[in-house]
Amino acid sequence: MASLPLPITILFIIFLASSPSARAAQFSVLSYGAKPGGRTDSAKAFAAAWSQACASTGPATIYVPKGSFSLGQVKFQGPCKNNAILVRIDGTLVAPSDYKVIGSAENWLIFEHVNGVTLSGGILDGQGAGLWSCKKSGKGCPRGATSLEFTNSKNIAITGLTSLNSQMFHIVINGCQNVKVQGVKVSADGNSPNTDGIHVQQSTAVTILNSRIGTGDDCVSIGPGTSNLWIENVACGPGHGISIGSLGKESQEAGVQDVTVKTTTFTGTQNGLRIKTWGRPSTGFARNILFQHAVMNNVQNPILIDQNYCPGEKNCPGQVSGVKVSDVTYQDIHGTSATELAVKFDCSKKYPCTGIKLQDVKLTYDNKPAEALCSHAGGVASGTVQPTSCL
Repeated sequence: MASLPLPITILFIIFLASSPSARAAQFSVLSYGAKPGGRTDSAKAFAAAWSQACASTGPATIYVPKGSFSLGQVKFQGPCKNNAILVRIDGTLVAPSDYKVIGSAENWLIFEHVNGVTLSGGILDGQGAGLWSCKKSGKGCPRGATSLEFTNSKNIAITGLTSLNSQMFHIVINGCQNVKVQGVKVSADGNSPNTDGIHVQQSTAVTILNSRIGTGDDCVSIGPGTSNLWIENVACGPGHGISIGSLGKESQEAGVQDVTVKTTTFTGTQNGLRIKTWGRPSTGFARNILFQHAVMNNVQNPILIDQNYCPGEKNCPGQVSGVKVSDVTYQDIHGTSATELAVKFDCSKKYPCTGIKLQDVKLTYDNKPAEALCSHAGGVASGTVQPTSCL
């Protein structure tokens, strides 16, 4: 068969590329009854749009236009017939103002058993302040809902999202593979309880890039079963820092390994780079961790390993942590400590920390060299290390 002349071939290719079958199917939440303005619960409309996109055999886009959409709990469940769903949000999703509506649910928005989902843009407003006040009053309050969770999913992207005032954790990555979080902003009051910015657990190949996180708890918390985690260019504050742990709550527990945290800034936080384990028996571990290029601005505990965590002194007094911490490197960590003790390695008496490395660390307190404290910790220091290494 003779080949087509070049101009006709190009036109044919353009026609194919612009044909409906080549484009993603579009599903606007407005088409399913969602109403901007914040007065009508649009949860059913979002679920209906998801159902159609999930059933599409080709790529699909769910579109949320500008405006404020009130939503109760929504579950976006797979598996789907395609592995390319874009959820594009130009508007704001608002949780119920009465925290009791979703406060006893574990999640507000949850994606389960999905593959190839991208969540792009938008604002999530968890309206958590009412629940925070309830918790501070000591009354009987629900636990609170995580604003956004991806669970048992793979090939996920979260880009350009803003999460405000979650009742509990803002973003949770649980039991996932290959997740990229980029350009995210998380914000909640510095006194808001349990409002972790991004929590990762039981997941592998997760990347968190170019994000700003300020909350009343950990900016990023890293739970059991996390491996191959990369965090880069994250600004943290207020909050409790970037924390591995707490680990060792369960006696049989998966470990954390192969974690890189680089180019981070901590401003006015309770902790900087922290590893935290319960002071009781466990099979857990934390190993092959690199903390690199961090700036501390008035941070209470810039570098901390705490293996004697025991909230309320219940279920663990007098016991020692079974979590083995090894091969942790702190490289190019600079800035100011809000307390005299800038480096604290309080490791397990039964399983001392091994392979701790300090390289080019300079932390000051009140324009003077800060101090360091080591307990059951072994390792080496190189380059300029201030405070003087206690390893």
